[in-house]
Amino acid sequence: MEDHNVSPFNALPPVVVALTVVIAGLEVMFQLATAGFLGGQGGVGWRLSAMQDYAVLNEVADWMLANGRFPPDQLLRFLTYPLIHGGFVHAAFVVVFILAIGKMVAEVFSPLAFVAIFWVSAVFGALAYVLLLDSPFPLVGGYPGVYGLIGAFTFLMWVDAGRRGENQMRAFGLIGALLAIQIVFGVIQGDFGNVVADLSGFAAGFLMSFIVSPGGWQRALNRLRQR
Repeated sequence: MEDHNVSPFNALPPVVVALTVVIAGLEVMFQLATAGFLGGQGGVGWRLSAMQDYAVLNEVADWMLANGRFPPDQLLRFLTYPLIHGGFVHAAFVVVFILAIGKMVAEVFSPLAFVAIFWVSAVFGALAYVLLLDSPFPLVGGYPGVYGLIGAFTFLMWVDAGRRGENQMRAFGLIGALLAIQIVFGVIQGDFGNVVADLSGFAAGFLMSFIVSPGGWQRALNRLRQR
């Protein structure tokens, strides 16, 4: 007999639930503030203020590089920007990707490795964004970190394809499709900042998986055989 009272979150690794709760909770807060339920009249500007204080801004990075000064509160932007989103749809898609891709990654990787992949990939994405581009737009949102998780998932599929003797290039089908979609939107919008940040996040997540996967290559193979 099925227990219909079992929460669907029971099937999700706790680290995945925690990350989605933080991102979704912040977005709900911004939505309530915009609607006037939080912060009074000043609540309307909470999202904009958060972007100014916590987003990755090219002018801030240029100032730090030009002056050789790296204040901790400005460096913190590279860790906080994945939690701030441009709107509900932006945050919702990030949450969906974390629940879907993150679940599969967290079932093989340790919680610490999962968190490391998400945030290190986000940092690499932000560094590529400010070093390779001169975009006037702030970098916000969890996509670079999500693409890092996609990189880890691709690593697992790549290892599994090798174990099965199949074409390992097929493991890159997901990132290829997503990248094609992003390039189309980049052409339409005239801005490729997100493409660079996300692709850099993917590369970081894929390469990190060789180090932070459970025991490296061999244990990843063993865990995949058990699934």
